[in-house]
Amino acid sequence: MTTLLSDSSPATVQTSLPLSMVERMTLIMEAFDRPLSRLTLDEVTQHTGLPRSTAHRILDQLVRCGWLIHTKTHYSLGSRALTLGGRERAQHELRSAASDIAQALAFRTGTYVHIATLAGAEVFYLEMFGGRNGERVASPVGRRAPAHCTAVGKAVLAALTPEYVDTQYANSLANVRTMHSIRDVNRLHQELARVRGRNGLALERGECFPDLACVGAAIRGDDGPVGGISIVTRRENPLEPLAPMVLRAAHTISGRLTGTARKTS
Repeated sequence: MTTLLSDSSPATVQTSLPLSMVERMTLIMEAFDRPLSRLTLDEVTQHTGLPRSTAHRILDQLVRCGWLIHTKTHYSLGSRALTLGGRERAQHELRSAASDIAQALAFRTGTYVHIATLAGAEVFYLEMFGGRNGERVASPVGRRAPAHCTAVGKAVLAALTPEYVDTQYANSLANVRTMHSIRDVNRLHQELARVRGRNGLALERGECFPDLACVGAAIRGDDGPVGGISIVTRRENPLEPLAPMVLRAAHTISGRLTGTARKTS
């Protein structure tokens, strides 16, 4: 009987395997070791050592519970996972990389400059820097707005897959701000295509606030967009002079985050 307790016994071997559902879920969640990780099913299988069918079944359950998001080819952390700490770390990194650039842009243009991140179908405003003559949005820091109603939100959405957009807006675009807000998913896809055609530059006039306009661009990390930067001005003001400065700022911040920063004029 004592041979059943030897080092080679099945009971001893099995202790090194993820036996319970909790252990297997933990293995999968640990594969997403960065807030913006995007992994395929095969990559999750390679990382965890789980059978492909088992990994696929658990991934589907995690998606249904909001821990992960699934697009056509990739999985990424969902809102529930990000709320537990990953989002705070990503936001701290973004603030550190962007604050002085955003502040300088606000001073140079005399406008208000926002730094924001995407939270599902909304943008979350992390920072606001005010210039001399900026048109201020009432207390935006710490608040949210529908992503499809804002330049910064559209810029980030345009940097993601169409499947992500369809997932977030599967029901409707009922969350609108003004009569100029986009209300149709097909129209939103058309607008995002225009953003991509402008090298990632997004515009909006009166879509979030009736009297204001914004120009925005996405900020990228190693695994994709991490947020965006935007300038706020009066709706009737021209946006063209601001566009190159916003793109330059976004590229510089992205370079800091990815370690490829270079000096820009």
